Amino acid sequence: MKLNTGLWVLLVPIAVCCSEIKPVTVESPDGNLRFTVYSETENRNTGFILERGETKIFLPSSLYLTTSPALNREKITIVKIEEKSFKGSWINNFGERKEVPDNYNQVTVRMRNNDFRFNLICRAYNEGVAFAYEFPEQDGLDSLIIKDERTVFRFPADHTAWSAARAQAQYTRVPLSGIEKGCERPLVIEIDSTLTIALAEAKLADYARMKFEPDTSPGIAIRTRLAGEVRKAVPFQSPWRVIMIGRNPGELLEKNYLLLNLNDPCEIPDISWITPGKVLREVSLSTTGGMAAVDFAAAHRMQYVEYDAGWYGPENSSESDPVNPVLDPARSKGPLDLHEVIRYAKSKNIKILLYVNRRALERKLDEILPVFREWGVSGIKFGFVQVGSQEVTRWMHEAIRKSAGYHMVVDVHDEYRPTGYSRTYPNFLTQEGIRGDEESPSNRHTLITMFTRMLAGAGDNTICYYDNRVDAKMGSHASQLAKAVCLFSPLQFLYWYDRPVPTPDSKAELWERPNYLGDEPELEFFDRVPTVWDETRVLYGKIGEYGIIARKKGDEWFIGGINGDQGRALNINFSFLDPGKRYRVSIYSDDPSVRTRTHVRIDRIEIDRNTVYPAELGSNKGIAMHILPAQ
Repeated sequence: MKLNTGLWVLLVPIAVCCSEIKPVTVESPDGNLRFTVYSETENRNTGFILERGETKIFLPSSLYLTTSPALNREKITIVKIEEKSFKGSWINNFGERKEVPDNYNQVTVRMRNNDFRFNLICRAYNEGVAFAYEFPEQDGLDSLIIKDERTVFRFPADHTAWSAARAQAQYTRVPLSGIEKGCERPLVIEIDSTLTIALAEAKLADYARMKFEPDTSPGIAIRTRLAGEVRKAVPFQSPWRVIMIGRNPGELLEKNYLLLNLNDPCEIPDISWITPGKVLREVSLSTTGGMAAVDFAAAHRMQYVEYDAGWYGPENSSESDPVNPVLDPARSKGPLDLHEVIRYAKSKNIKILLYVNRRALERKLDEILPVFREWGVSGIKFGFVQVGSQEVTRWMHEAIRKSAGYHMVVDVHDEYRPTGYSRTYPNFLTQEGIRGDEESPSNRHTLITMFTRMLAGAGDNTICYYDNRVDAKMGSHASQLAKAVCLFSPLQFLYWYDRPVPTPDSKAELWERPNYLGDEPELEFFDRVPTVWDETRVLYGKIGEYGIIARKKGDEWFIGGINGDQGRALNINFSFLDPGKRYRVSIYSDDPSVRTRTHVRIDRIEIDRNTVYPAELGSNKGIAMHILPAQ
């Protein structure tokens, strides 16, 4: 890309501002939200205010850019103000809701600085508001450098926020003034008992990542900061800066499709080859283990088996080659005939995913993709991807696009967090960016994750089940079942630390082998639970304390409930069911008297939409339900 730096060498921080800007307001379609852009006469900065009804969510807040060529705020004029509205919906076959409403009002403020033109686009949805910078094609400017983008959010009070400095870090509950530098997005802020917001980012594909930190302005203020400078050919648009708005955290989760709506529609003409589903990790890295994993997956209605790190050598070595694989001797003695496992998996209608560390992907992606397609591989799990800078962000999204060309689904691991790109390339089924079961999170932390990280989209939590850590650190087995509903992921890894029994064992022997998969009756819930949904409803949700989520697929409903440190009774109301119909529900709960390794009790009852079920949830326990129309 050619950068036009020869003519423009002065880098001056300058606000996107103009004393001539009269207040411009865009309202949400339902009229409840008002986002106003205006000029601060005293310091000539462009400011904004967000209101919901009579509540001012932000005090006058500011927009700044530092660019090359530099903007001269004394000479910025308004060229035109354009308004438009959009009303529609789209079908998401890989999400938490199949029919997604997409309705907004938009204002574009077109500005000029001498001969340099740029725009501020503001959108208001019922679910929140968003704004982005746009730099149109123009004579004399073929590229632009953005050194910093500083959006300052000012608040009337030091509200409660949920802060994490890394995508896989623990969250802490802090006042806004105490958020960590480099605070992750979405940043959830609890305004009061009737209003919760989340500050987020959407449509990040070729730009530096945005995060948050305290601002030095007087009062309670936080600012955005980019992970590095941005160099772009003109024309381009920045990612969206998003304020998600709901009455409570549960409503934010129900309406997190806002981030998807801010991305472009699907670019893949035929999506029939993209298969969501449940995944079993193959941990022995052997032919025998692979075939046992395929057998278990086929018997338990799973769709994938994944070979993880080590199948092609030490993942961090430049000598390791996924195209000519040799086992990592530190992980497995093998033997592994991968082609035989792929052939066997195909005979059982099971697909194979392969893990590839980013070191090999960055070197050989264009060679890997056609070889994997020839082998019959269905997808790639990207390992330890780099995040933050524009360069690594661009590379990763380009890799996802290239993978789609070879009919590969993608799971991106480690610190990456989604911003809605899976709408445009739905082969990008899931990603980590979550403090999942590999970190042995408590139920309390999972309940924070449910209403913070999960606002961004799918999270590969790597659910485990039989491992000792479940009883020691992670609550209960019923709450593990519930995670398959509560933590959305179109590729849902189950039994992360567990392996199929390689030879027939008795139940007595399984009691001595906690990491071996058994045949406990409640596994039927994992067998039947889907990974993508037609509808999602949050029945209860309090960050860090409790959460119950109901999701629908076809004419079936699945419910997952997780409880934190304090025992409680929650009445589950089934009013979301169809009127005039009877349903059968299987209820999975924790009961220490049940004589299995997992102590999960199963009850089966009939219900209708008038039924109220009193769920008694002990400390760090859970509940799961599967609801079917009665015959």
